[in-house]
Parts: sequence; structure tokens; C-alpha cells
Amino acid sequence: MIRIPRLCLFLLLAAVLTAPARAQFVSASNLQPDQLAIVINDAEPNSVKVGEYYRKRRGIPAANVVHVRIPGKPHEISPERFAQLKEEIDAHLRPEVQAVLMVWTAPYKVACNSITGAYSLGFDPDQCIKTCLPGRPSPYFNSSSPRPYTDLKIRISMLLPTESVEQAKALIDRGASAGFRIVPATAYFLATSEKARNSRAQFFPPAGRIAARKLATKTMQADVLDGAQDVMIYETGMAEVAKLDTLHFLPGALADHLTSLGGDLLGGEQMSSLRWLEAGATASYGTVSEPCNHWQKFPNPAVLLKHYVQGNSAIEAYWKSVAWPTQGLFIGEPLAAPYRKR
Repeated sequence: MIRIPRLCLFLLLAAVLTAPARAQFVSASNLQPDQLAIVINDAEPNSVKVGEYYRKRRGIPAANVVHVRIPGKPHEISPERFAQLKEEIDAHLRPEVQAVLMVWTAPYKVACNSITGAYSLGFDPDQCIKTCLPGRPSPYFNSSSPRPYTDLKIRISMLLPTESVEQAKALIDRGASAGFRIVPATAYFLATSEKARNSRAQFFPPAGRIAARKLATKTMQADVLDGAQDVMIYETGMAEVAKLDTLHFLPGALADHLTSLGGDLLGGEQMSSLRWLEAGATASYGTVSEPCNHWQKFPNPAVLLKHYVQGNSAIEAYWKSVAWPTQGLFIGEPLAAPYRKR
């Protein structure tokens, strides 16, 4: 089991949360457009449309665009088909590329692995023997590296869903607009009545305010957040999250729920992580197979907050916050960075 230096982490957060307004934060050198590759599925018209929109909106170099064909929109692909797909993608990537964005909703699963976990860390068949077992540790967890491929030989990855072209474009626009100016916002962390889903509540940051970021943190004992209009981070533990339609997510907002199958995007057994994006969040996370409630298989709230306020992009902060990401699917707009250095 991975253990993180909790005392050191909370001392750091305490210092951040009590920093005076005049404090100068050192932003990390977040991921740049020329370091991101996008993968378009030419067999899906929505992927082609959204991929081209994203390339232009974010200024992705033409050399960083990879075209593949995955007909039929399968939710899951076999390890053998995935190995071919990964080889096809990697053959087109320059060494400078640090991250990969797959522009489609499905496939999102490789056996019991998420497609992002399998792509970035390599497919792990042992996890599928019993999905509740501990996962393969990620060398990128809580890392200070701004170049995961250069430093760790890991290309972090994310999925940009394309069920609706209109919604996908709105998501991209939210990510692109994040960071032009810092606005008052709140990070909400909810410990709920579903006690089995509160395993990461021990890592909720203390209530406070990061003055230089105009960001408040609130930890609540509640099953639902209702009516908040300043959401930058929302993390909870529920199979279904109510009242999303009453919330206003700011550009760059991150939101996820600790439950078994949030990453089974089109499965229907529990609330899909897609609901967060549809409600206005910019990025989210969920597991595609039964993980049990190991906190290491979900975003660690303190680590996520720390890296995001330091200027990391959404994909960097989310990947750095998950210790065992094999089963976890990262979705959204990867380059959103509301606290990047201006």
C-alpha cells in the first residue's frame, strides 16, 4: 500500500490556506499545446468534428494529431486490440509529447482497466484477477515533474467525450477560458451518509481560504451540495449525486464522486462521470470496474488541490492525485489551468 507523508502534506496545505493576499505563488510549468497529442477516431463523425475544433481552439500542432479507426463505438476493447491501438498511436508521437487526449466517448475500457490507465501505465492483467486488490502504483502520483514522459516515461492521458458535438465544444470553450483572470471560487469536499464512500474524507483539506487564489475550501457533512454558484472543485462520495442542475461550475472546475462505476460512462448502473461534464465541470474521473473503496484508486483531495492551485493543468493535477489509476478513467479538457502563471 502506498503511504504519503500526510503530516508534511497538511502542513503545506495549512501554509497555503493561511497565506496572505500579497503572497506570490510559484506556478508550475503546466502542459503546453505543443506537448499534447490528440487522437481522432475517423470511424466516428463526432470525433472528427470535435477533434478538429479542439485542434484549432487550442492550437495543437498538426504533427500532434493521430488518426485511428475504431468502428462501432464499443464500450470495451480487448487487450489484443488495445495493444495494436497503442502501438499505432505511439508510432506517430514525437519525444516532446508528454500527454495524449483521445477524442471519443467509447471505447473507455480495456478488460477491467480504463483506457487511460492502460495507455499511460500499460495494460495490467493482474488487476483483473480480482479488481478489489491493490492497484499498480503510479510513479507520477504527487510528482513535481512537469514532463512525465521525459522524466518518467509516462504519457498521461485523458478522454474527451463526443456524445454531443455541442456539449463537447462548450466543454472545450470552458477549458480554454479558464485562467484568463482569477475569480472568487470555492472547493467543496463532502463527507456523506454513504460511509463506505467516505474513504478519502481523511484527506479533505481544512476549511480556509487561499487568499492569493481567491479560493475558499469548505468541508461539509452532507449528501448534497445545493445552489452553490462558485464551484471550482467538488468531491463527494455517492452512487448518485443530486442537485447538479442547481450548481454553477466555473471554467476549469474539477468534480468527481467516489463510487464503483462512475467511469463506466455508458453503462447505467451508477451515475456516469459524464453527468459532471454535462452539469458544467471541465474535467472528472471515475472507475470502470469494481475498485472497492481504496482511497488510492480515486483522486486524493489534498494532492489534487495542491497541484491545481500551483498552476498545473487539469490532466496533470488529476493524474498526480491518483496513486493507483489502472481502473480510473480521466475525462474532460486536459489543458484547463485556472491558476496558471499569468
